[in-house]
Amino acid sequence: MRSFYHYMMRYRGNKKNNDEKQLAEWMFDDHSFPKQAKSYDEISSYLEWNAPFPSALSVFDQLYEKYKIEEE
Repeated sequence: MRSFYHYMMRYRGNKKNNDEKQLAEWMFDDHSFPKQAKSYDEISSYLEWNAPFPSALSVFDQLYEKYKIEEE
């Protein structure tokens, strides 16, 4: 299973400027983001302290569900 960060890189560079793209771009630019993490708790905890925009946690929750389904 690849890391959540690696999974999210599919959203970078999208022509649509949506929350998924915004989160992926922020993850790419944030050098402290846990790029090897696969655990919901580890990533969620990081986002709680460093959320880049108000809806980042809810976007993360939705995308993490997709990640679990696609990566299992």
